[in-house]
Amino acid sequence: MTPTPLHLSRGGTSVVLEPHPLGLPVLAYWGADLGPVDGGELEAIATAQHSQRVSGGIDIPARLTLVPLESAGWQGTPGLVGDRAGTHLYPRFTVTSTSVHDDGATAVVEARDDDAGLGLTATLHLTHSGLFTQRLTLTNTGDDEYEVRSLALFFPLHPTAVEILDTTGRHLRERSPQRHALTAGTYARTSRRGRPGADATVLLAAGAPGFGFERGTVQGVHLAWSGNQQVLAEKTPAGAAFLAASEVLAPGEVVLAPGQSYSTPVAVGSWGDGLNELSARFHRDLRSRDTHPRRPRPVTLNTWEAVYFSMDLERLKALADRAASLGVERFVLDDGWFHGRRDDTSSLGDWYVDGTVWPEGLSPIIDHVRALGMEFGLWFEPEMVNPDSDLARAHPEWILQPEGRLPLPGRQQQVLDLGNPDAYAYILGRLDAILSEYEIAYVKWDHNRDLLEAADARTGRAAVHRHVQALYALLDELRRRHPGLEIESCASGGARVDLGILQRTDRIWTSDCIDPIERLVNQKYTGLVVPPELMGMHVGGPVSHSTGRAHTLPFRAATAIFGHYGIEWDISDLSEAEYSVLGRYVGLHTSWRGDLHRGTVVHADLVDPAMDLRGIVSADRRRALFGYSLTASSASYPPGPLTFPGLAADAQYLVDLAVPEEGHPGNGQSPLAWLQAALDGAPLRLSGRALARAGVQAPVLLPEQTLLIELRQED
Repeated sequence: MTPTPLHLSRGGTSVVLEPHPLGLPVLAYWGADLGPVDGGELEAIATAQHSQRVSGGIDIPARLTLVPLESAGWQGTPGLVGDRAGTHLYPRFTVTSTSVHDDGATAVVEARDDDAGLGLTATLHLTHSGLFTQRLTLTNTGDDEYEVRSLALFFPLHPTAVEILDTTGRHLRERSPQRHALTAGTYARTSRRGRPGADATVLLAAGAPGFGFERGTVQGVHLAWSGNQQVLAEKTPAGAAFLAASEVLAPGEVVLAPGQSYSTPVAVGSWGDGLNELSARFHRDLRSRDTHPRRPRPVTLNTWEAVYFSMDLERLKALADRAASLGVERFVLDDGWFHGRRDDTSSLGDWYVDGTVWPEGLSPIIDHVRALGMEFGLWFEPEMVNPDSDLARAHPEWILQPEGRLPLPGRQQQVLDLGNPDAYAYILGRLDAILSEYEIAYVKWDHNRDLLEAADARTGRAAVHRHVQALYALLDELRRRHPGLEIESCASGGARVDLGILQRTDRIWTSDCIDPIERLVNQKYTGLVVPPELMGMHVGGPVSHSTGRAHTLPFRAATAIFGHYGIEWDISDLSEAEYSVLGRYVGLHTSWRGDLHRGTVVHADLVDPAMDLRGIVSADRRRALFGYSLTASSASYPPGPLTFPGLAADAQYLVDLAVPEEGHPGNGQSPLAWLQAALDGAPLRLSGRALARAGVQAPVLLPEQTLLIELRQED
């Protein structure tokens, strides 16, 4: 009897797997929930997808299977590339078992090819939020070595998918969006930087023509891996369209001895009617984790742009005093505290408190900070080493390098080989010692260099895969030894933003650029995967250190309000007016953060590209906070209406200002009716449906200005 297709269903998502006579099951469907379907309808759904045999083609039309292979007629990007010294290039797997678990939300497919000496396990899972995750494990069941060159995970696309969205970038400008037509052929985004990189896309998405945040069927894939990787979109001449993701492996990097296995990173797929729904699945899933931060995210002051390498105790105490008085809850001492570190050219790796700068150790500043009621955090860059350091001089063999020479330097530093047990033990020991000696609640874990020529100095073999595994083990062990420790993942800003690192850390530093104009774009597209409470958003100084642009304090403070709020600015000598404004925004954030960090993130699709409207709607949809920004001069004067997505359609909302002291912003020549009503204490009452469809007239703002709008149901 022919096996019945398999239907996984959960969280509004369905996946259909169809048995295939030539091996692994076909990915027949992934997308919106198909509802309750019986075996007969499942067979009909699968049958309806069968292709005709055509002239010039093979006799059995190729299908997109879990691991598409040439042995089943597949001539697109292959699912598995590997060999035994140049032989056994074309495996054909036979399914030996298929089991379903978790109330129909998880499937495990076991398969073998005894001729090739390979075993395969595919684990497919639908999370409660409707994310579709896949992982493959390949086992060498033969008698000699098998090299894995590539093992990819595939996700079928909806027939309406004709347009691709991804992001690119650089240091100080990560996650800039770009769009392309999905045409025949392959569009691939590949990272060989040893980390995803500032230019990496956090998501590769494809969808209906012109899909936006509010509407349009769209599907996207993310690879939860902190090393070399590739995501691609492909359309075959036969019309099959799919997304795929894989770790990028160097020659000889994964060679399986008999009995050994290689497991891919987890690939995560999400879909939605618009990017708001797609990203909400990621956010809900991350928030359901046991390790997800549960307590309110502390307002943080980081000292980097405030003092740089100046480790003057009295100056730092004054900064801490001012921070505490504003409502800051965590004080983080950045680079410059350890042995010999006076600038960024030396001493990485020498993780001992500098006795010339801190003759009494770090206790004086930590005790001062804690006496003010704040937590203390400390900066490390554990994976890096300066050649000008005691560590590098003592152990040059601990540096990742090809035979006979060091790679080109980056920021005057090289990379430690965490896969070397001795280097791993040293770094673990030094961090553990400092965390054990002092009351440190938070570590800012930096990573300021791409990996070049990352090879084991002892063997010459490629080492990125092993390095990332060792990094994960190091983070896991530190957290085991120090329960409650929170860790921020920073990598030249946002060069390592992925769900692999976020499984072991409590937030990412979204970008080293705190210019609010740049951050509006960066935070919007980072948020496709990362929820706001895991995204560091700080208020910088009056003039951006990275762009040189000057912005008003309300604009800088409002742009950061929706994430994990913080300050990156020397606030010790603020004027009374600046102190009052900053304190008001810190207070606004703390009063809203329960909803900001648990609610639904929404972005409005406005016609004018100069207009940006984003917000967070509380979980019960009783209130919402929106930020309307004018990022440049608008083509319309006055601008058009603002429409607010994500609200309860039938509920009545009062349309108010979150910061009434701002009054009528911008350069309008007369009061705006709804805004004046809010200032008069009689805000307009509109239904969620009216706000989403008719909206309210946008105020005439000056370019680079933000207005925070509060929508709330009456008690």
